[in-house]
Amino acid sequence: METRIEGNPSPTPRKWRKLAYGGMQPGYDDNYTDESFLEEMVMNANVMKRDMLKVMQDSISISQYLCVVVLVVCVWTYTLGSTIGETSLLLLDAGLLGSGFLVLFLTAKRLSLNLLSHYCLNIGFFISGLYVLAPIYHTLTRSISSDSIWALAVLLLIVHLFLHDYSGSTIRPPGALNNPTLTSNISLNASIVASVLIASRLPSRLQVFAIMLFSLQVFLFSPLVTYCIKKYSFGLHLCFSFGLVTMTLGLVFTLHRLLFSLLLGLLVFVTAVCPYWLIKMQEYKFEINGPWDEAKLCFDIKE
Repeated sequence: METRIEGNPSPTPRKWRKLAYGGMQPGYDDNYTDESFLEEMVMNANVMKRDMLKVMQDSISISQYLCVVVLVVCVWTYTLGSTIGETSLLLLDAGLLGSGFLVLFLTAKRLSLNLLSHYCLNIGFFISGLYVLAPIYHTLTRSISSDSIWALAVLLLIVHLFLHDYSGSTIRPPGALNNPTLTSNISLNASIVASVLIASRLPSRLQVFAIMLFSLQVFLFSPLVTYCIKKYSFGLHLCFSFGLVTMTLGLVFTLHRLLFSLLLGLLVFVTAVCPYWLIKMQEYKFEINGPWDEAKLCFDIKE
């Protein structure tokens, strides 16, 4: 028989409170939450609000480098077709080298005469080594067909464009020390191998040296030059990009009409369609933050 003691009611459970590491509270289940649990919920706290014009301005760097690679391919095509001779190539190399140094000297903030002389010495060793290796490049792919060479070169350029650092985070400004990432190294090596493959199809060793010097100047130094121009003046960066796009479209138009249409459509897609697509996708982004998130530890170290 159950005995009930009168006048001794059961104790009133304590008010529920949120514990830092969980644990049972007398009178409440483990998964119990009261009406104040969702008061600290925050919607889309870390979602970045993007501006259409700003995204289009950022995409100009991608269109600019696409045009740089297309210009290199145009020079390769004209050289293989004997439209551009070795003398014209050497003059083009000298003009690119001189204009690149001029842009760096005018726009870079940390460029001194000592650093400039150091660059000149390194480039001198680079050109000498490239001239010595030109006979090896000339006979490197003699047993491979030209169709295979072009297919492999196009594939390597696609890899180069896909892995290229368009943000400029791995570019080394004059006087700075940055470690390149694995993807940027793979991208650069892919462009160099593609240049070697194309240069090996040329008839003379001097042409091999000239086209290799041109390709490596563009792939190695053009990101640094465009980075310095953009940091110096964004208006100058826009003018330079517009001139580069116009020149590239003009060369491709004289080369092939279908390629011109494809390049124009690609530039419009990168500069206008992709930014609009990114802005529209932000409307569907849904992020919830609240007290259930993992705690973030902050250490205040005092010396």
